[in-house]
Amino acid sequence: MTCLHRFLDPASVSLKICGVTRHADAAQLIALGVHALGVNFWPGSKRYLATADATWLQEVAGKILRVGVFVNEPVEMPLELIREGLLDVIQLHGDETPADAEAYRAANIPFIKAIGVKSRGDLLHASAYGAAAILLDAHAPGVYGGTGEVFDWNVASEFRQQHPGLPLILAGGIVVENAALAASQVRPVALDVASGAELTPGIKDFVKIQALLAALSA
Repeated sequence: MTCLHRFLDPASVSLKICGVTRHADAAQLIALGVHALGVNFWPGSKRYLATADATWLQEVAGKILRVGVFVNEPVEMPLELIREGLLDVIQLHGDETPADAEAYRAANIPFIKAIGVKSRGDLLHASAYGAAAILLDAHAPGVYGGTGEVFDWNVASEFRQQHPGLPLILAGGIVVENAALAASQVRPVALDVASGAELTPGIKDFVKIQALLAALSA
């Protein structure tokens, strides 16, 4: 089973730690058995990692799912990072339309589409992307890459029930204290955590990460 298939396996709730900026943190995530890491290539993010500083991603290939997070980025750079062996999956975290995703579908590159949820209407076209998974986050116009705020999980749960064949990843304000509830109430394939798993932006807190893993395995 590939890292992607393990991550999206609905038999259990996986954990994705987003905003990773250091090889040492990635190595520790692997040692703990975390399923996926996200690297933010959007320059506006406080967890931004320049591509020149991301070569360590090659060294963790096959050990953890490597997700590159992009915001309204032309396809050339994400596809190049895939070809160079730095990434496994692309995460579109901006205002991309289903048409914008066509290049990834045509190249048979798996991608996750993130959607900010303010109301059920935000999800009308989610299935049109042809994504490997849909990530639901809090709605925050102009603020990309996560807000650390929780949205109405009932909307996420309804979406999962309406699209049983489309893997759902839940993000937005997930911390140790609510991770188990998020997993049981929404039943996503994975939780995506950034601010709830760090000391400062881009520097991970492994006490919190171990507690998150424990909450999901309880």
